[in-house]
Amino acid sequence: MDYILGGKQKGCIFCTKPREKRDRENLILYRSHHGFVMMNRFPYNNGHLMIVPKRHTLDIEALHPEELEDLLFLLGASIRILKRMLKPHGFNIGINLGVAGGAGEKHLHLHIVPRWKGDTNFMPVLGETKVIPEYLENTYRQLHSAFAALPLRGKGQKGGRKK
Repeated sequence: MDYILGGKQKGCIFCTKPREKRDRENLILYRSHHGFVMMNRFPYNNGHLMIVPKRHTLDIEALHPEELEDLLFLLGASIRILKRMLKPHGFNIGINLGVAGGAGEKHLHLHIVPRWKGDTNFMPVLGETKVIPEYLENTYRQLHSAFAALPLRGKGQKGGRKK
């Protein structure tokens, strides 16, 4: 209901949230040279992550090779961490390109949705809602500790994680 009734934020959340330097509040788990990983505040399932390039573009063809490489690194690292920490049985991974493709934001991003056998339930059908079995803050703490151990990649980056 927060998503449905809440006012739409002005500007691009993928540009404004990283600039605020409030990673925990904004559910940003990790920053790399060309992108970042953040949790979806309105997840399709527990552990729903988004991989986002720092540069504002909706066109995947506009990304430079090093940006694409970084996004794929973040995708692989995110899958490894989710497997280790949440133990899903599989994943849905997707990119919505263009309004007709379901892109609600005008900023390219990848979705990673962990899936478990039997994770669907009757709530979406009867209650028009999705039950997420864990609070976002608890999942954030669990995943953040694993992302904090990742080395930074890219030009001028040394090991460790920016706070």
